[in-house]
Order: sequence, then structure tokens, then C-alpha cells
Amino acid sequence: MKSISVFGLGYVGAVTAVCFAHKGNHVLGVDLNPTKVDSLGNGRAPIVEDRVEQMAAEAHKSGRLRATVDAIAAVNETDISFICVGTPSQRNGKLDMNGVERVCKDIGKALQNKKGFHQVVLRSTVLPGTTESVVIPTLEATSGKREGKDFGVCFHPEFLREGTAVADFFEPPFTIFGSRVEAQAERLKELYSWTTNRFFLTTPKSAEMVKYVCNAFHALKVGFANEIGTLCKELKLDTETVAKIFVTDNRLNISPAYLKPGFAFGGSCLPKDLRALTYRAKELDLKLPLLESLMPSNQEHIERAVASILQGKKRKVGMLGLSFKPSTDDLRESPLVHLAKRLLGEGCELQIWDQSVTLGRLIGSNRQFIEDEIPHIGSLLREDAATVIQSSDIVVLGTKALDKKTLAAQLRADQVLIDLVNLEKEHRCSDQPGYEGICW
Repeated sequence: MKSISVFGLGYVGAVTAVCFAHKGNHVLGVDLNPTKVDSLGNGRAPIVEDRVEQMAAEAHKSGRLRATVDAIAAVNETDISFICVGTPSQRNGKLDMNGVERVCKDIGKALQNKKGFHQVVLRSTVLPGTTESVVIPTLEATSGKREGKDFGVCFHPEFLREGTAVADFFEPPFTIFGSRVEAQAERLKELYSWTTNRFFLTTPKSAEMVKYVCNAFHALKVGFANEIGTLCKELKLDTETVAKIFVTDNRLNISPAYLKPGFAFGGSCLPKDLRALTYRAKELDLKLPLLESLMPSNQEHIERAVASILQGKKRKVGMLGLSFKPSTDDLRESPLVHLAKRLLGEGCELQIWDQSVTLGRLIGSNRQFIEDEIPHIGSLLREDAATVIQSSDIVVLGTKALDKKTLAAQLRADQVLIDLVNLEKEHRCSDQPGYEGICW
């Protein structure tokens, strides 16, 4: 069992302190507010949350849970300090870091004269880079000691929902430790010996970002569900039936599908159906800003690709891939077609290869689309990838048809490779000197 101090007895801190004490650890809660300290110090929960009051009383009775306002004493009496203070928004949206900085200074002062290694664990939600740019420097400056040698620092995000916080603590979706020293994170895993859920050891920045990605996605889902529900109601549909059927698809809808960063979406379905849905909403005088933002967001991603290609001031561009999806010749609303059109408009000398696209075989609406978008496409298409690669200063990879070995063998060291497909790391040509991923 460990000896733990928890700084900040608000929602996250109180749950963290009580749950660790419940698991047999000796926990010392720390807060500036004497009312919170008095409450927890006497076995009463400083927050209202299911099961916390009972566990606090039991842990206090067994002598495993105490509280104090003395930060220095708390650090000296424990081996691990959890920072769980709030990071509220300022009026302009910027995080208020005063609480985190104050606690880091308090812990740093305590470390000045403490013998032995001490572990500091940040649970407060902070923007990527904070652990390394604020927490570690503040601790080092105040203590006069070095991170990694005299004390350790780890960012360990929490995923506690009010109302189910205890259950979330004991059964987290995953447990993440972000540290510059992997051995320190490994030791922290011992605190969670009772859980069999997935552990991830990563950098502080990545761990900090995961927390924001989760919260942003949760907000996105709520907003999406509410806008769809609003539209269903206006169309006099059974919202609950639509939602119930939607979530049963765990292959595409509620799944990892479409959640890997890559290039823009396209094809004959997504753009068309989004436009139709948002147009119908406007006819009903409904404002659905989330759904309405999807097409502009998609276009911005194409513009980012254009900017990446043009920033090198080179104009000989070779595109590998043109259809909207591998192993198809469907060019309708392909983001690569829109990219090609933009590059031509910027004066680029463009050559294109796609193993599935031959102008002579295109028929119907597919041929009509490409003739409307790029009438002279025939003069840009080449029969083999090697010709395109050899004559280009910038190679744009928009297809998975070429394996790493084949592509790498044809690339020159002076060429820029813009990767739009995001293959698995072992299949990328990321060792190419001019390699650049569109959003990785």
C-alpha cells in the first residue's frame, strides 16, 4: 500500500482521496479551505456523490484517511502527491492556472528539505505542454532539485462523471500515464493493481491531449444527437426509434471507424447527403450549426493540403491517387479532384497517376463530374507512377496502392512527400527527408 497526499479536495480530489483510501492506501487530503479539510478529516465527504460519504467514513474509521491545510507536512508524510485543483475558464476562455502553479510552489518548497524520491502526479485538466512548461519548471525552481533525479512528474488524466464518479474510478475506460521517464509511470501502475483495464504509457503532451480529445468528442456527440433530434421532431419523426437503430451499428457508427486522422471526405454520398440535410433544415427555419459546419470544415482540410504543397515554392507536383477511395474509379466529389483543381488554379505543373482511373473507361455521372471539374484531365493522367514521381519536385500521396518499398525506391532525397493517406507507421515513408503528413 502507498502513502498518498491529494492536493485539492473538490470533486476530482475528494473522489480520488476517498477511493484510494478505500483500496487500503494511507491518504492525506490537502486544501486551503478549512471547511473541506475539517469535513474530510472527520470522515465526511466534502462533496455530494454516490458512495463517497460511506467510503469516507469507513476509511477515516480505519485510520487510512486524514486531511490537513499544511502542504509541507503533507509532502513530507507521503510518497506520492496528486494535484487535483481546478483549472476554471477565464472570461476569454483561457485556463486559470493559478491553482496548479500555487500547489506546485507549495510542493516544491516541501521538497527542498525532503530526503528520498517523491512522485508528483497531475490530474487537473491542462492544455498540452503544461506539464513540461509549467509544472516541472515550477517544481524545479522552487525546490532547487531536478525532475527525474530527485522527484518524478507524471500527467494522469481523470475520466470521472458526476453521479457515477466512484464506478468510473474503479472501472476506468483506460488508464493513462504521461511521463518523460517511463520507469516512473510503470511504478504508478501499482496503484491500480485492482483493475485489468488497458494501460497506456506515453508522453505528458499526448496524455494531456487525450483528455481534451475525449471531452471534445463527448461534446460533439451531445451536439450531434441534439441537432438530429431537433430535425427529427420538426419532420414529425420518432426521434427515439431513429437514435436506437443508429447506435446498433458498432461497425461504422459507434466504433473506431472514420476516427483516424487523414484527408478530407468525399464521394457520391457524404457531401450530397449533408447538403440535402442542411438545406431541408433551412427550409424548416432550423439553425443546426454543427451539421452546417461539416462541409466548410472539410473544405478547410483541403485548403491545408494546398498550403502545405505551395509553401515550398515548387510548382512541379505529382499526385498519386485521384479517386475518393482506394480500389475504385469513382471521382465524384473526390477531395483529390478538388485538390488537383486548386493546384492548377495556383499555376502548378500537375501530373496524376491512379491505377484505377483510366479516362477512356469512365462513364455516366462519373465522367460528367470530372469533365465539369477538370475538362483537360486527360492531358494530366499518366500510365505509371514512376513517370509522375521522377518528374515532380513535390509528390502528393493520396492512395494506398503503392507499398512503402516501391515508393521509397523511386523517391529522391530532394523531393517533398506530402502524405494524405496516413498509413500505419511501419508502412509510411516517414524517413524520407521531405516527408510531411497532412495532420500528423
